Amino acid sequence: MAGVLDSVNQRTQLVGQNRLELLLFRLDGPQLYGINVFKVKEVLQCPKLVVMPKSSPVVRGVANIRGGTLPILDLSLATGRRGLDDIKNSFVIITEYNYKVQGFLVRSVERIVNMNWESIHPPPKGTGRSHYLTAVTRVDDKLVEIIDVEKILAEVAPTSETISEGVVSSETQARAMSRKVLIVDDSSVARKQVKRCLESVGLEVVALNDGRQALGYLHELLDAGKQPTDEFLMMISDIEMPEMDGYTLTAEVRHDPRMQKLHILLHTSLSGVFNQAMVKKVGADDFLPKFKPDELASRVVERINAVHGS
Repeated sequence: MAGVLDSVNQRTQLVGQNRLELLLFRLDGPQLYGINVFKVKEVLQCPKLVVMPKSSPVVRGVANIRGGTLPILDLSLATGRRGLDDIKNSFVIITEYNYKVQGFLVRSVERIVNMNWESIHPPPKGTGRSHYLTAVTRVDDKLVEIIDVEKILAEVAPTSETISEGVVSSETQARAMSRKVLIVDDSSVARKQVKRCLESVGLEVVALNDGRQALGYLHELLDAGKQPTDEFLMMISDIEMPEMDGYTLTAEVRHDPRMQKLHILLHTSLSGVFNQAMVKKVGADDFLPKFKPDELASRVVERINAVHGS
């Protein structure tokens, strides 16, 4: 697996082209799963695991990898299936989400495929709310399921959603009244986290599931004679989304003179140094890794005060 990852520069060339690369893997059966290569740091044969008392059953143990101790999560267990049996012959996908590094235990790793986000679709209607999918696609006429890793991590290690005292003043809350924010994210967990945070500030929220849906919604406003900049204080968008990613959504908004001044914050679990450059490339105003309620609230407060000239 030494050749699984190329340089960051090669990966970032996909940005703004509505493309991604998926690392395909399998769990306890023939079903194929995918994870965005941007989130993968390394793939290796499962190392020796040390079981930690009182840890979540999903955490099969911790491993010492390159001088650091990482939790290893069994993706099969995490998604409601039976745990993987033959750990020694399994693989670990080392990932980085929200500046936290962890390993995901999988049975086998297949290959990397380059795809267009337009080929990535939301889970079929009727799958209910208990599934762990953010999207599905097809590769070589085989269904590939893309797992909602944010939901898994939120269940294994819940993140506080409470804003610290003093971050939002009563004056700011008063200014926030009757102001709306558009949030765009394919993860139901992420949408709920951001919505609760913004409502604590005093804002109204319109929440949409992906970039194509958001762009269509903005065009509907324009067709109705409404200006998005009058309707919304700002737009907070995820980057990874089916149909249309956040980079492409931002670029499309910036290419339309009627929406060029809409304030856009890209809010993503894709933590990495390349993001700041990509934010500038597509014309977003700001970038923030998920999910830190104080930092998100602070950015929103800055925007409220900027609009009110304070």
